[in-house]
Amino acid sequence: MKILILNGSPKGENSDTMHITRAFIEGMKEAAEHEVRIINAVEKHVEYCTGCFVCMFNGGSCMHDDDMKEILDEILSSDLLLVSFPLYCYGMPAPLKAIIDRTLPLSSMAMQKVGDRYEHVGQADVSRLRTMMICGCGFPNSKHNFEPAVDQFRLLFHGDSTVMTVPESPLFSVSSADVVTVPRLEIVRKAGRQFAESGTIDAALLNEIGSPMIPDEQYAAIVNAGVNKE
Repeated sequence: MKILILNGSPKGENSDTMHITRAFIEGMKEAAEHEVRIINAVEKHVEYCTGCFVCMFNGGSCMHDDDMKEILDEILSSDLLLVSFPLYCYGMPAPLKAIIDRTLPLSSMAMQKVGDRYEHVGQADVSRLRTMMICGCGFPNSKHNFEPAVDQFRLLFHGDSTVMTVPESPLFSVSSADVVTVPRLEIVRKAGRQFAESGTIDAALLNEIGSPMIPDEQYAAIVNAGVNKE
């Protein structure tokens, strides 16, 4: 399987969320061989979409001459698009959002009704492309935090998209938290193995991954103690 990871963190390879993503990929590789390519959004030159819609009329060519054509080619040649990012203001960080906005050339201006909503008719064949989202956040729990980003992702990449959300993700970059993060990353590897073998992840396993590693109040107290020292 050819896997493309879109790392949306402005921290690049130092992203807290990428600890989770790397563990997931390690689990997948334990089950089967995969070709993995990582694109760090912050390192790419991607202009903002201007909404001119030229690309939706001319077969997908954009007015901007930047790195987006290469990224689109990578997406279209992949079997799995794994979008990894930290939660910023309940959504995607700006470098990743710029890339997602510029996937507009994959669609045409024509619309069709699918279920109870309308969608743009595609200009490119993405029928074999599977999509997954891995998102971490600095809050101590998942409720009332991830929902906007999850809803947006499912609307953008409908079908059999898989979503993994992980609270308290800054702990993955703190060595003193290894006592809780190492076991959690092993569970993520298990999910990777399961996904590689069956194409799905058990809901119970996803819920376990998305649960707090330490009690909410303890995590908040640690964060607040650090803030008060500054």
